[in-house]
Parts: sequence; structure tokens; C-alpha cells
Amino acid sequence: MNETDETAALSAHLRSVAVEAALAVAPDLRTAFRSRMDVEFKRDEHDPVTEHDRRAEERIREALLGKVPDSTVIGEEGGRRDGGGRVSWYVDPIDGTANFAHGLAFFCTAIGAVVDGRPVAAAVVDPIAGHVFSADLSGARLGDRPLVSAGTGDESHALLITGFPNSRELASGDPESPRRFAELVSRYGTVRRTGSAALTLAHVAAGWCDAALGTTVNAWDICAAHLLVGRAGGTYVPFGGEPGWDQPCYLAHTRDLEPHALRAFVSWYTARAAGTPR
Repeated sequence: MNETDETAALSAHLRSVAVEAALAVAPDLRTAFRSRMDVEFKRDEHDPVTEHDRRAEERIREALLGKVPDSTVIGEEGGRRDGGGRVSWYVDPIDGTANFAHGLAFFCTAIGAVVDGRPVAAAVVDPIAGHVFSADLSGARLGDRPLVSAGTGDESHALLITGFPNSRELASGDPESPRRFAELVSRYGTVRRTGSAALTLAHVAAGWCDAALGTTVNAWDICAAHLLVGRAGGTYVPFGGEPGWDQPCYLAHTRDLEPHALRAFVSWYTARAAGTPR
């Protein structure tokens, strides 16, 4: 077996492990959903966490390390546990905690595997809808069905999901931010704010959403979904940080869309970050 075959085999194995770990916590999340729960806050009131986030992440960590003992696990709630091997897992036990805590059925469990700095396997599980998105280097799937990221080519007919501008962006006082958001609303047929980057990007991979834009994400939010979009034939463009897949901002779209307004947004945002507003 050559190196390419070995990498492909490892990728397929890690996809299976990720799916199994994500599915292991789905029954508990379904049971807890729309029940009474205590909610705490991390950075501010826009960043909630529940006991279910922490319990799910611990169970996922145990499942991953049980199958790949020398791997490293980087989780949203539990920090980094370094195993010293080639494989690193990025885990978001509940991406969309605010939705989960309020009873809004748009959240997921996201697990991505990185080998030698490259995402190679992914699982995004929507426990309420029962959707199991997964990917390895051979392609992306919804259950056993191949995913094809396809849709309209025209922004005026397209659905865009974005979290921009968030509360911190608005608090900065930049008058250009609301204007840029208004431009996206006018250029796209439909604009929504759903509150889960990973599940949004899985919908781009499935062609259920034409484009997605995020400006304040963490590696565990997008590791799995980054691979899903790319292996489904869509486009994922990271920006706003040092070169690499784990930059804090992203533009993603189906293979058919011509995202002129989004490209203009990325140019503006990047120039502003560099201190040369356009």
C-alpha cells in the first residue's frame, strides 16, 4: 500500500470513527431538547453553554480516544488533550447551543479529523432531523447517498445564511458594517441567520443553501464542515487570518453560484482588517 492508499484508508477509518462518536450522543441530545435546563455564559450573554454540551463532549472524547488512542482532541468545552499522534480531532458537541437551549431545532454535533495539518474526515449529525452528514477523502455523503453541492447560479435567486454582523461587530461602531449587510440583503433572494456554522455549511454541501458567510468562527465550528463542502463539489474560502483551513472567517457556496456580492464583501472585510478600508 503506497502513501496515498494509506492516507485514503486512514481517512475512511476516521470518518467511521467520527460518525460513530457523533451518533453516540444524539439520543441524549434529543431527550434533553426542549426540556428545562440550566444555561451558563462564557464570554458574554451571546455565548451560552449547558451541562449537555460538556457531557456530550466528554463522551465524544472517550469514544474517539477509545478508537484512536494516541490522537489529540481539541474541544470547544474541554480544551486540548494532546495524545502525541498524527491525528487531531476538532469537536463541537453542540454547534448552535443557543438554538438548542431555546428549543429551536437547528443545531448539530460536529467532529472533524485532521492529519498532518489537513482535514481528512468529518461527521456532522443533526439529531433532531436525523441527518448524518459525513466526508472523507473519497467524497461527502448524507447517510449512504453522495452529496452534490449544486443550486442556482444567480445571487438574486439564492439563499444566503450568515451571522454577520454579530453583536461584537455592531459594538465596534463601524458604520460600514450595517451598510454591507444591507447590500447582501438586497443582492440575495433570501438571507437568514440560523446560528450554527457547521450545520449551515452541511446544508451548503447538500445544496439546500446556496451560500454561507461567517466572520467569527473557531476551528471546531468549521473543521468537519469545511471538508463536507469541498468533497461535495462546493467552494470553501477561508479568510481573515493566517493561511490555512482554520481561519476565523469563511465564504462557502455551491458549485453553481457566482457569488459576486460575497466576493466584494470579502475584499472589503480583508482590506479593513489590514487597515486599508475600501
